[in-house]
Amino acid sequence: MAAPTRNKTSTDRQAALRGDTRETARIARGDSHEPHRVLGAHPAAPDGGAGVVVRAFHPDAVKTELLLAEQPPIQMEKIGRQGLFGVLVPNRKPPMEYRLRFSFADGTSWERDDPYRFLPTVGELDLHLFNEGSHRRLWEALGARRRTVDGVEGVAFSVWAPNAKRVSVVGEFCNWDGRLFPMRSLGSSGVWELFVPNVGPWSLYKYEIKTQSGELRIKSDPMAFAMEMPSGTASRVFDSQFEWGDQEWMARRSKCDPLRAPIAIYELHLGSWMRTEDGRPLNYREIAPRLVEHVKRFGFTHVEPLPLAEHPFDGSWGYQVSGYYAPTARYGSPDDFRYFVDYCHRHEIGVIVDWVPAHFPKDDFALARFDGTALYEHEDPRLGEHPDWGTLIFNYGRNEVRNFLTANALYWLNELHVDGLRVDAVASMLYLDYSRKAGEWIPNRYGGRENIEAIQFLQSMNETVRAEAPGAIMVAEESTAWGGVSRPAGEGGLGFTFKWNMGWMHDTLEYFSKDPIHRRYHHNELTFAAIYEHTERFIMPLSHDEVVHGKGALLCKMPGDPWRQFANLRTLLAYQYTRPGKKLLFMGTELAPWCEWNHHDALDWSLAERTERAAFQRFLEDLGRLYREHSCLWRTDPDADAFSWIDCHDCDNSVLSFLRRDGESFLVVVLNLTPVPRDNYRIGVPRAGGYVERMNTDALRYGGSEYPTDSTPHTDAVPWHGQSHSLHLNLPPLGVVVLAPA
Repeated sequence: MAAPTRNKTSTDRQAALRGDTRETARIARGDSHEPHRVLGAHPAAPDGGAGVVVRAFHPDAVKTELLLAEQPPIQMEKIGRQGLFGVLVPNRKPPMEYRLRFSFADGTSWERDDPYRFLPTVGELDLHLFNEGSHRRLWEALGARRRTVDGVEGVAFSVWAPNAKRVSVVGEFCNWDGRLFPMRSLGSSGVWELFVPNVGPWSLYKYEIKTQSGELRIKSDPMAFAMEMPSGTASRVFDSQFEWGDQEWMARRSKCDPLRAPIAIYELHLGSWMRTEDGRPLNYREIAPRLVEHVKRFGFTHVEPLPLAEHPFDGSWGYQVSGYYAPTARYGSPDDFRYFVDYCHRHEIGVIVDWVPAHFPKDDFALARFDGTALYEHEDPRLGEHPDWGTLIFNYGRNEVRNFLTANALYWLNELHVDGLRVDAVASMLYLDYSRKAGEWIPNRYGGRENIEAIQFLQSMNETVRAEAPGAIMVAEESTAWGGVSRPAGEGGLGFTFKWNMGWMHDTLEYFSKDPIHRRYHHNELTFAAIYEHTERFIMPLSHDEVVHGKGALLCKMPGDPWRQFANLRTLLAYQYTRPGKKLLFMGTELAPWCEWNHHDALDWSLAERTERAAFQRFLEDLGRLYREHSCLWRTDPDADAFSWIDCHDCDNSVLSFLRRDGESFLVVVLNLTPVPRDNYRIGVPRAGGYVERMNTDALRYGGSEYPTDSTPHTDAVPWHGQSHSLHLNLPPLGVVVLAPA
């Protein structure tokens, strides 16, 4: 290598090697937001004619060498006492390919490509779209992305931390030393970026953030695709290698109208559904075939796991999320999760997951005060803290926060192929005074209690999903009387596909908990839901919320001796499946356990071997088959004439009867809600002729009494209940009879 230019004075040469001394001092102090101004390869002179100056920084190195292809190592000069090394390479112009070798006092060395010789990996358009809140594939711009840049493999790290003084990426690859890989701030975008060569897949990493006050905060990546197994909190570099096999399913999904499709959802907690003999929860790949076989047996169309985004605390059931883009490592890798979804799809089962954009935990390693300020949340606790759950509320008025959440919804739906999101705690998002006393909340700009920013976020998010993930289902868990939850946003609604009918669930369970002798006084608790039947597009849930925290299992809610409890439970489920609305059952319902759900324990599968449970499972199998085979139970759910009462007024006998229609096809459903059989009970029907029992929940094979009924009744020419003809029926005790025209 030629010697440095002879006519250059030593002072000038040292000045060229030092570069911007103020920025050098910032690097040494750990305050730099522009390390690339000093580190890396730079022209030695403005005209570029004096060669290239290469600078490197490592505070613990005793020697640093520049490695150029096909040349001996060049020892770099130590500049001052701050760990900065530099060398002037004549007859070169940047950009320039090279590596660095750091040597240490203990005789070890570290050789690597220099992160500071690469251009930014985040484009101006990405930054613009993110800052305006409209980047629909944000995961391709932020986070940790495996890349090959200028022939060098590595990871492009980028993170949003607009109020930080300095951000460094730290990990196994730098011994978690925040001094070594300070990132560059990309202008006013608030995004920090650095391409780190030679970082491999599965590497653990975090961000070390120095706040304006000098505090160091060690944070996991909000955009991480994978996380360390809890209780570890580090992010993992992940690059999917999975090859999907569900192309046919995804093509059909994009053209499907979920409003007119059969939807029966099996809700489950993945960790407590089934476990190995030694008590370990099944992983994504293990559970897929078992779960699919199980739900297909009972006619379910979808599975709905409780939240699967990474979360630190098992007891939150996933509802306090710390890694929104990372399927939890408890059950395997992100590609294992992809396998789970793909397996379900290839066997005709859809996948809906719980999604939690309403709040996030205060754990210091995650989103809370991410860059030392209230970045994702509100600063004022009257807006930013949840009094019920001890969590933080997203600031929906900030473009970047809305983008983070909307892109996350699209990530699960399009990248992970999930078919729908059940959005948790929507009511808490809509109201500024949710669960707050007077003086504990701040009115909106009009003086009202509505959270205008959250409403606009939900509308925009649902419209974006409709455009970017056609056929995907968006479900609101919304427990108030807010109007238009499932009305399109363009018509003033929130834009969800469906809303959980929480009112129906609570009223119905309250009714069924009553001793039948008192039910005549509570008849309207069953009939009331029909008044608002078509104000929303409903899912009828019997969910996990109703079998925890001392509420007891469904079977235990039913009054009477065990025979009556099972009869009541069959009646409840038959009513749920035959009335309008899509269906949802929580796992374990098919086993009819006496004990409520506990996330620490697997379901008691031994119950299925007992005679009464085997009979109950036969009932659920036939109920699922009845639902799937009769389009009048699902295709016309949105239509006002799809459901009509035959008689909803017979409170003295506690009998209800109604019709379900699909064009000329219809079913007659009659419920006897007391243990007293009703002989020779007349029911009006719209068509003359013979009828056939499609289901009788009192059948002996279901564990019923097999009370004698006419399974093929014929009409009388006697108008009744406003219908042109009528049937005489013997109604079994605590039973439901479903009839179809012969």
